[in-house]
Order: sequence, then structure tokens, then C-alpha cells
Amino acid sequence: MTSMVSTKTTRGASSQRRRAPYKPTTSKVARDSQEDVLRFIPLGGFEEIGRNMMLFEYKDEILVIDAGLQFPERETPGVDYIIPNVSYLAERKENIKGIIITHGHYDHIGAIPHVLEKLGNPTFYTTRLTKEIIMKRQEDYPNSPKPIFEVVKAGDDATIGKYFEVKFFDVVHNIPDGFGMIIKTPIGNVVHPGEFKFDYDREGKPKGLEVWKQVGDQGIHTLLLDSTGAETPGHSLSERVVESELEKLFKSVKGRILVGSFASLLDRLGEIIKIAEKLGRKVAISGRSMKTNIQIAENLGYLKFDKGTIVPLEDINKYHDENLLLLCTGAQGEANASFARIANGEHKQIRLKPTDTVILSSSVVPGNEKSVQDLKDNLARQGATIYHYKMLDIHSSGHAPQEELKTVMKLIHPKFFIPMHGYYFMRQRNAHLAQEVLGLKPEHTILGDNGLVIELRKDSAKLTDEQVPAYYVMVDGLGVGDVGEVVLRDRITLSQEGMIVIITTVSKQGGKILKNPDIISRGFIYLKENQPLLDDVRRKIRSLVGRIPSNYKQSIDADYVKTIIRDQIGQFLYNKTKRRPMILPVIIEV
Repeated sequence: MTSMVSTKTTRGASSQRRRAPYKPTTSKVARDSQEDVLRFIPLGGFEEIGRNMMLFEYKDEILVIDAGLQFPERETPGVDYIIPNVSYLAERKENIKGIIITHGHYDHIGAIPHVLEKLGNPTFYTTRLTKEIIMKRQEDYPNSPKPIFEVVKAGDDATIGKYFEVKFFDVVHNIPDGFGMIIKTPIGNVVHPGEFKFDYDREGKPKGLEVWKQVGDQGIHTLLLDSTGAETPGHSLSERVVESELEKLFKSVKGRILVGSFASLLDRLGEIIKIAEKLGRKVAISGRSMKTNIQIAENLGYLKFDKGTIVPLEDINKYHDENLLLLCTGAQGEANASFARIANGEHKQIRLKPTDTVILSSSVVPGNEKSVQDLKDNLARQGATIYHYKMLDIHSSGHAPQEELKTVMKLIHPKFFIPMHGYYFMRQRNAHLAQEVLGLKPEHTILGDNGLVIELRKDSAKLTDEQVPAYYVMVDGLGVGDVGEVVLRDRITLSQEGMIVIITTVSKQGGKILKNPDIISRGFIYLKENQPLLDDVRRKIRSLVGRIPSNYKQSIDADYVKTIIRDQIGQFLYNKTKRRPMILPVIIEV
């Protein structure tokens, strides 16, 4: 652990997530007249896992923390990922004095290319490794501005604007170079510890607790604390145990080893490579993001391994199976990642063999349970032997469980507590822990959702009625924000109910149907087996068009006819089938 030596450098929730933007209930003039009010506003990460972004606002200055993405849900079919809504910040971009990025995971950096220009390209405060990961990702977005960085490390201070002074301190996560921070403001000190867990020595004693005590000695007004592990009892599994279990498992395997993990879990990936070296196995990497992150970490000296240990994926057939270990992305079942392509037989270089052993050294991110289940099933069908974290101690979460959260609460002992990062039930449990451990009153543990404004004063903290826009902004291909509620609703309807296209040819004058309507079905019914229903639909259409008032028939109004067909045929089909396919009427006038 690095000491804090100063080296000064310059889903109940789903409706909230998508709610239309609210106008602030407090005017800017009124807010500016309030002395010593620090406004805290989460823009993401307070109702989901991911999309982490929040801001502190004091008078005319804003400090932003993180800008991450969230992976799609069942409710967002076809979407690549989801990013925070930054419209509140975009309207005040001249007030943004800096953006602090706590660590290099995509749920904290993934939105940067999409929001940077909207925010006026302010300075980023982050560590060397996180900077390089951000810059590598920026290469995929040539039209995004080049970020400006102030590189910091644990122990540094940074003065950001007139009102924010930040002291960075070291934390243990599952990626190097993460940090927590004390944010010194006119109303008091606020602690944001980033994401963390405890590291343990060989005797099982936690290391680095003196850093947390030093933080608490500063006198803390408000503590924000990660809630991802708030429902998990006990302590973190030591990474030393994970390494030992992995080595033991590797030794028992005779064929190839395929290890799946997060591309950003660099500490674990580094240990896996070291174990492979020790056992005489060459390592090949499948997955661009993992390969890139390992290369960056090696260049910066965070990972060290012998030359020749990592071999090109194209060369794996040159080595005997017992001398190979493959590191792969996609342990969460992501559709286009390496493991999905391996499981589907679509990977160019890797074909599974019955002698292969697959090791998933990662937990299942909430919401990915079905994807991971399908992945394991497809791998098993090809004969691979599969091990995962529920079978052996081969994964340790990067998020502190209950006992570690309680220890941090006791050491910091804040006046007020805001649980962050997680679904409401996770944050509620974290708030209850703070009430139990610190004796805080419920009104001193603030549960605020995305977009809701929390006001912090020297002697108080309260959730206000004010709300800023925090609904989903979805990235789909090259489009950012162009997939909204209507498009999503259509996609869900198509996936659940299917569609019917009804092509009706009518005379331009008089509106008479000139031929039997053509009907095309996709995902609703099989036409060849449902002729009686189709005949009923055609009769219904002829009846509907025949009843159109004569003033419309003199010059056919195609939009009016489409509306009649869409509404009436939709209801007719529901009465017949209890299903509501999307109805797409097409009117051809001749």
C-alpha cells in the first residue's frame, strides 16, 4: 500500500432509468444564492451494475467522477451498450473543472469517446495505466477529441478549480492503479473510495488498513461506498488462494487449458501467465481487448514475463496440447467475444477438443446468468471439461463484501453515508450496514437514484425533489442516442409477438380494393398452416375499406386507411390468437 504522502500536482428502478427528462425544480439563480451547498448528482451506477458516472457541483464549479458504460439488458435488444445521459453537464460544460477516472474498467471509462466533446473536453485526472487504456480505446473513435490528462498516483494532491482539492489514496481492486479519494470541499470532506477489496497476507490478515485509518483521521463529512458486495457475507477470498487453486488445477490438466476471464482483470491475468511459465506452457491470447490490456500493462511494467512466453494465436498448432494455455475473452457469454465463437465453432484458430479443459476465472455479472449458462452448455456439448468459481476457489471478486465494508465504515466513521454502485436492494443493504455499524439515523444514510439531487451542507445531507435527466442513452452501431423508447418497444414486440405486413392495392379514385390483400408473416404464424385465419383477415380488410366514408373515397387517404387497418386488424388478431403482432399496412394506389 502507498502511504498518503502529499506530492502536490496541479430494473422498480427501470422506470426511473428511462423516465423523460425533468426540468429542475430549483432555478440556477436560487441555487447560486445558497451558500455552502454541495450538490451531488449520480448520472449512472445507482440503479444498475455499470454506467458509473456522478458529479459534485458547488456554486459555478463541477467535478465529475467516471464515465462508464453498461452492457445491454433483455429490455434493450440489439443495443451494443448503454451510457450515461450527460445533457445536464453539457448545458454547464463551461463549469466542469475536471473529470476523475478511478480505474480502467469499461464500466468507468467506456462512455468517454461518446461524451467527451459534449462536456467540452475537460482535463482527466487518472493514473498512468488508466490513461493508456483510455487512449487505446480512443483510437477506435477518431472523431472524438484527444483527451487531456493530468496523471496522478496514490499520495498525490490535486487542486481542481477553486473549490475542490482532492487527495488520492491507494486501494486494492482487480486491476492495477485504482485509487480512492478524499474530496475536500467548502462543506467538508467527502470520501469516494473507488471500487476496492482487502488484500490478505499468508496468515490471512488484511493489509493496508492504516491507509483507511489515515482517511478517517481527516474528519469525514460523507462517505460514498460501493454496494456491489453489500449482500455478500464474510471477507474476500485472497488472491493468494486463487493463485494456489489455479496452479493446482493447471498441474492436473493433461491437454490444453482455456481460461476465460475479464479482459481488464490484469492482476489475475498476470498471475495466470506466471503459473503457465512455471509449468512450461506457452500462452496465446484470444480477444483484442485482453491482448491490448496485457500489452499496455507489460509496457508500463505492471506485468512481467519471459520473452517467448506469449505466442501468436496463429501458431498454437505448432505446440503440443499439454504445452498450451489459451487466455480468452467472453466468460460472460458475450455474443461476439472469443468464447462465444469457440462454443459456436466459428473461431478461426481454436476448435475445441474432448481433451480441452475450460476454466472460467470470473463470477457472473448480474443479468448475464442466462448467457453464461448457454455458454457452458455449448462448451460442454463439444466435450470440454469445465470448471468455474462455484466449483473451486478460482475467482475472487474485486468488490468488498460485508465484513470489509463494515471495517471501512468503522475506520472512516463519517457523519453521513451514501451507498453507491448497484441496484437499489444492494444500496439499501449497504445503508442498513451503516446504520448498524455506525449508529447512523436512517435520514443520515441517503438512498438516491440516478438523476436525483442530494444536497450536502456542513451539518446536513438530504435528498431533494429535484431531478436531472438520467434516462438511458443507447449506443447501437454508429448511432448514439438514436435508439429510444419507440425503437426499443418495436424491437421487443418483434421479438415477442412477430409482425404481419398487409399489402392492399386500391384504386386512387374511389378507394376500391382491386385485388385480394397480400399478407406476409414473420415470427407470428406459419402462413401455410393458417389459411382460414388469413382468409378471415382478408375479409375483414375488405369490410373495413368498404366502410370508409364516401368523402374519403373520392380521393383515397392512404394514411387514414393504414390507421384503420393497423388498429382494427390488430384487435381482430388479438381476439383470435391473444397475441399482438406488429401490423405494417402497405397501401398501393393505382
